[in-house]
Amino acid sequence: MPKTITGNNTAPTWIKGELRLADMLDSRMIGLLSAIDQSGSINQAAKQVGLSYKGAWQIIERANNGAPKTLVMTATGGSKGGGTCLTEAGRSLLALFNDLEQQHRQFLEQLNRNIADDPDTVLLLQRLVVKTSARNQLFGVIMEIHAGAVNAEIIVKLKGGEQVITTVSLTSLSDLGLRVGDDALLLINSADITLVIDSDHNRFSARNRLRCNVIRVQQDEVNAEVIVLLPGGEILISMLTQQSAQSLELAPGMPAWAMFKTNAPVLGVMSSLRHPG
Repeated sequence: MPKTITGNNTAPTWIKGELRLADMLDSRMIGLLSAIDQSGSINQAAKQVGLSYKGAWQIIERANNGAPKTLVMTATGGSKGGGTCLTEAGRSLLALFNDLEQQHRQFLEQLNRNIADDPDTVLLLQRLVVKTSARNQLFGVIMEIHAGAVNAEIIVKLKGGEQVITTVSLTSLSDLGLRVGDDALLLINSADITLVIDSDHNRFSARNRLRCNVIRVQQDEVNAEVIVLLPGGEILISMLTQQSAQSLELAPGMPAWAMFKTNAPVLGVMSSLRHPG
């Protein structure tokens, strides 16, 4: 059955960053100081922020040694059993960091909103972060949609001008809301791609035929992995038997055709990739 994928509609956070002051004061140290201020105990504060007792002490020592004024005061023993607290300087620093962190968060939110309002930038970033186990990923634009009795034929134009035909069920066509002009992602298994030399490509019935040049051939005891370059700059990987690769006499720089059937590509669309209008 034809396969499709769809992206998450949740708006991603493109820009992330942690506030760090004086190359020392970060959210982990502030979290510990805040926990100490609430609990009055290094042991409890360490557990609260997921640190060991020794690790918490090391952070406190580094904070006190690096600051012009003592930030954390500790007392041991005595009639009241000792304890730990922030000094006035420590509380002032905690308040300053929390205020700066709020401004920092608002700044990042504004940057991410600016990116979200620029569809070309979103498209570029979406393509950079696609993660999949499929070795072959081709990006393009849906140029034509032809609905039949059972399936729909989708024609996707790659950035180099080549066209790839893929089929999806009418249900998938409806569920995905596919439209001409949508940006699309094609995932193709390397074992589904057949490589043929120039003189033989008309002997095959596969409707997808992409002219390419061999870049590299990597062989093991059983298979040969052939990496080819399409005119638009995309890379495809084909997995052939060692015997097939040897019979074709594939070598770097050699022209060839990458061929696959219309049911081989998995069509992916992400609503956040769609251009407005």
